[in-house]
Amino acid sequence: MNELQTTIEQIWDDRQLLSTASAKDAIQQVVEQVDKGTLRVAQPLTNGEWQVNEWVKKAIVLYFPLQSMEVQEVGIFQYHDKMKLKTGYDQLGVRVVPPAVARYGSFISKGVILMPSYINIGAYVDSGTMVDTWATVGSCAQIGKDVHLSGGVGIGGVLEPPQAAPVIIEDGAFIGSRCIVVEGAHIGKKAVLGAGVVITGSSKIIDVTGESPVEYIGRVPENSVVIPGSYTKQFPAGEYQVPCALIIGKRKESTDLKTSLNQALRENNVAV
Repeated sequence: MNELQTTIEQIWDDRQLLSTASAKDAIQQVVEQVDKGTLRVAQPLTNGEWQVNEWVKKAIVLYFPLQSMEVQEVGIFQYHDKMKLKTGYDQLGVRVVPPAVARYGSFISKGVILMPSYINIGAYVDSGTMVDTWATVGSCAQIGKDVHLSGGVGIGGVLEPPQAAPVIIEDGAFIGSRCIVVEGAHIGKKAVLGAGVVITGSSKIIDVTGESPVEYIGRVPENSVVIPGSYTKQFPAGEYQVPCALIIGKRKESTDLKTSLNQALRENNVAV
């Protein structure tokens, strides 16, 4: 693996190497391993932190200029793109409802259900996760086990710059309808985002459950129940309301992993 990483770094620094057979083979090896889930753009460490593998992202970026535009026929659908589509879902044990699409170079684990949705290259979707109708999982996003991405959820992607962290949704999280999670935001285990919550890398996430507010930036702690909110900010033209997210409670241990969003919110006395 160290040798493969060194090769990718060399190609990244000298794009003329892209024309060589050895460079093409190295890039293909990386994308193939990402597709199979044996290599990840980001991976959890034993201390709870995450490690971003910049060189893997570089290989994915380098993969694009090696591909040629081609027409692909999938039943009644026609596509014209550089990238292959993922195949072999029956062997993978993945349920795919037409017209869901996943690109080659994304990993989708056994037991995942894809409603009509989209998963981009570099993404990792772990077992038991539901990607609901019109949800999108962007490049290199990391989605854990037993996650529910509700209808219309937008999980942002990132390829460049290579050092930028991808969006991370940890095990058991429930992401409500039309939520947006982008710019490397990190959603902790079993967190619940109510419908329409927007989390960016610079979003204020304010815990209002105690006597004094506690602020987080771009990160939702595990088991948090989150709804959209706003706070007052002073501008030259006056005071205006700016969007934020509010932590209004914690998910209870008695709440099943596959609980409905409404139930999780009701447990914290929020009208739905």
